[in-house]
Amino acid sequence: MKGLSSIYRLGVKELWSLWRDPMMLVLIVYAFTLAVYTAATAHPDTLHRVPIAIVDEDHSPLSARIATAFYPPQFVLPAMVSHAEADAGMDAGLFTFALNIPPNFERDVFADRQPSIQLNVDATRMSQAFSGSGYVQQIVTGEVTEFVQGFRGDSLAPVELALRMRFNPELERAWFGSVMEIINMVTLVSIVLTGAALIREREHGTIEHLLVMPVTPTQIMLSKVWSMGVVVLTATAFSLLFVVQGLLHVPIEGSRVLFLALALLHLFSTTSMGIFMATVARTMPQFGLLLILTIMPLQMLSGGMTPRESMPQLAQTLMLAAPTTHFVAASQAILYRGAGLSVVWPQLLAIVAIGATLFAAALARFRKTLGQMA
Repeated sequence: MKGLSSIYRLGVKELWSLWRDPMMLVLIVYAFTLAVYTAATAHPDTLHRVPIAIVDEDHSPLSARIATAFYPPQFVLPAMVSHAEADAGMDAGLFTFALNIPPNFERDVFADRQPSIQLNVDATRMSQAFSGSGYVQQIVTGEVTEFVQGFRGDSLAPVELALRMRFNPELERAWFGSVMEIINMVTLVSIVLTGAALIREREHGTIEHLLVMPVTPTQIMLSKVWSMGVVVLTATAFSLLFVVQGLLHVPIEGSRVLFLALALLHLFSTTSMGIFMATVARTMPQFGLLLILTIMPLQMLSGGMTPRESMPQLAQTLMLAAPTTHFVAASQAILYRGAGLSVVWPQLLAIVAIGATLFAAALARFRKTLGQMA
């Protein structure tokens, strides 16, 4: 009981130290509010109000039908311009796409002459140019096919493909971006808080005070783990309830309690990781550089940005040793697909095993550091 009391009181000390650090408080508030909202409402990889110009030299019902097929929210209403205006607009960056419908286009379509339509793309807008060019081709092809079938009375295809969008029927990016940003911020902020707490004590000289107190390195480390974990867990619950569900109206299918329990286990791993990194770095700038080398692979290769199945086999195998891989997989299953404990228990066990290993490694390194200071 005396050991638990020491861990509790040292943790309260960490909370008071964090409360007196305005920059860390700003980081926490930003990470779980504005960063989550921005990630949900930004559209870097999808078409959203893309400017397009159409040069209609045919002035036929078919060309008019193609022009009306581009509408919000994927595109702004097309600007009907001339050749010169389209070129000038592309040079000025006013249009991402410029579609040129040649003269006699409808007549050539009915005559089976296979006419060509020119699509100019501003490739400097890489994300929209990559996905948008194929989308424009699909729209034009679809409109031409339906128009010709309407006049010729072609029979329908023998097979009709019925699409069913599960878990995200409207393909809303906000549903994915907001939840994934919370998952990423749980990892990032927990590492930063615990690492900064240890480095702050070393820079201020308060770590020497702990060495003369009747506390063990295990108690010191556990106090930092539980205090910073509580802060991140509280911020996560607030963001999930008020930002994701309240402000962004993103439906959460699974159990919030199960997700928070999963996040708690994950925090045990990431806070241990932050302490280990703080024992390696001597100053906050060094810790920041080390954080960049660590957080980027954890977030990019854990399956949150790109499905793990599309990665090289070596990357998939190596990332099984990272807690973020299992945390992302279990979080997506719970929050997106409503999975229960019977589905995500393998990820929970993996996180516990990885967390115990990281805690043991961080504790050994922490004891060595304290021994050198003594």
